Amino acid sequence: MIHGDRVSFSYGRTVVVDGVSISIPDQGTVGLVGPNGSGKTTLLRTLYGSLQPGGGAVTVNNTPLHKVPRKKLARTLAVVAQEHVSDLPMVVADLVMLGRMPHQGLASRASLQDECLVADALAQVGVAHLAGRNFTDLSGGERQRVLIARALVQDATHILLDEPTNHLDIRYQHEVLGFLAELPTSCVVVLHDLNLAAHYCDHVLILQDGKVVAQGPPAEVFTPEILEPVYRIPVRRIDLDGQMHLIFRPASRMAPTP
Repeated sequence: MIHGDRVSFSYGRTVVVDGVSISIPDQGTVGLVGPNGSGKTTLLRTLYGSLQPGGGAVTVNNTPLHKVPRKKLARTLAVVAQEHVSDLPMVVADLVMLGRMPHQGLASRASLQDECLVADALAQVGVAHLAGRNFTDLSGGERQRVLIARALVQDATHILLDEPTNHLDIRYQHEVLGFLAELPTSCVVVLHDLNLAAHYCDHVLILQDGKVVAQGPPAEVFTPEILEPVYRIPVRRIDLDGQMHLIFRPASRMAPTP
């Protein structure tokens, strides 16, 4: 389990995450949602150690995050971040194979099992045909799926993803999130699309100005009463074929001056 206890983080005098407490179980999908600038990505980065909280603490299986040995941490947390990936030419299969490093010795070579895991992960995210291509030659959506494949072969107990649907078309948005939701592990995902969060997350935190406005199952917290003050847009919620759908209605534009 990953647990954040009253986590805070500031850039200079600007508080970005303000006393957030969060528990990530060992199974299921937790979504972090909220408007731009609400602190979603910053919170996620504190959970995997890219940022050191200015207040509060993060623990992994009851051990302070900064005290977990790096190799053990890499077997526990896999990350798909929005940070820039090296532009050095690297074949896709080799890039994904990097996810197996926490399970290999310093001088060991990739085993047949490692190669099978890489091939399976690439197939699962729909990019098996790109195994021999250079990563730098891929589109944004293709790169995103390759990075998700690298996280899968890491075989970690928790996968943390910052906007994993970024650059993906509608089909792959649903395929990737649906696949992640079925994993026997834990996933934490930063999402902007609330309808995707409603369909694929078991639990969501709604953030605003660095604080948790509400948290719980999407069916309980995705209500107009909660969402409208946060997003400042009218929201209508309907149920269709047993699934919740949110419809956003921007304020009517003023008629043009004749």
